[in-house]
Amino acid sequence: EVQLVESGGGLVQAGGSLRLSCAASGFTFDDYVIGWFRQAPGKQREGVSCIRNSDGSTYYADSVKGRFAISSDNAKNTVYLQMNSLEPEDTAVYYCAASSAMLLFRLWNPDYWGQGTQVTVSS
Repeated sequence: EVQLVESGGGLVQAGGSLRLSCAASGFTFDDYVIGWFRQAPGKQREGVSCIRNSDGSTYYADSVKGRFAISSDNAKNTVYLQMNSLEPEDTAVYYCAASSAMLLFRLWNPDYWGQGTQVTVSS
């Protein structure tokens, strides 16, 4: 059974940092693309970032480039999203997602999803 378990969300002031973790199980971690989406109230779900574990390639939404960094610990089957310089506009539920393939990040449609973790950035 595939499981993606997020942790690390919370409340932070603007300009602060948070690190999200996604612990994965039930599939061959090294072969998968794993990343993060977010959804704010009243807005469409947005792809934030992902990492292709087979070669370490990383992808980011323009809105988070230079502020967020994704990384993967293959020994722990865990993907991290380091979020710096957080802004109130980053407030959303963040979902970990995974798939065995991805052609284009902007069209990524993962097969598996976590339950989500709330990130709230106060101004």
